[in-house]
Amino acid sequence: MRPRGISWLLRGSLLAWLLPAGVALASPPDAAQIVRQGNGHGAPACQSCHGLSGGGQAAAGFPRLAGLNVAYLHRQLDDFANGSRANPVMTPIATALKPGERKALADYYGQLPIPSALAHPSTSMPSADSAGAVLATRGRWYEKIPACVACHGPGGIGVGANFPPLAGQSATYIAAQLKAWKQGSRHNDPLQLMQHISQALSDQDIREVSAWFAAQPLTGGGKTP
Repeated sequence: MRPRGISWLLRGSLLAWLLPAGVALASPPDAAQIVRQGNGHGAPACQSCHGLSGGGQAAAGFPRLAGLNVAYLHRQLDDFANGSRANPVMTPIATALKPGERKALADYYGQLPIPSALAHPSTSMPSADSAGAVLATRGRWYEKIPACVACHGPGGIGVGANFPPLAGQSATYIAAQLKAWKQGSRHNDPLQLMQHISQALSDQDIREVSAWFAAQPLTGGGKTP
């Protein structure tokens, strides 16, 4: 009995010694490499659409990721992967990313500074009494539409993990998301707020308010170079 007991004791000691070493050998996902080259398992390089600096591509409607709230970015990637948010481009990409890779990418982009061209847009500012400005800053209460800035912060700088910045995004992207809410193809909003609000917006409203936010400077809304 004694030799057997010693044998089990030695095995237990050996496992206790080896397990920490094995865990230490597991390196975290290399987010920078995924951004530049993809993960080699179906997810292409993120920079192909969002740029190396995370600024996105305005004309194509690819959003900026640089400087967004890390928890928001992580949840969006998880929602793409689990089907809570549908998108023909992002759904297969997020699905091809492992949970740890999605978290690493959220951390990576959240720490990037906002490109100065996005923080200080060159587009002219819509007038204060334009339809977009009224919707953004005052809302349309007779249709139960609150001011956008009530949730998204002054000038659309963003608030926490649930209300992302609208300033620093292109009008093309903002309008596409409002239409997705309105059509029901996007439905991962807290308390279905955006689904309700978007239903009350006309196509002209969407164009106007998207243009207003796209023209806002990002003062205090994130890190800039």
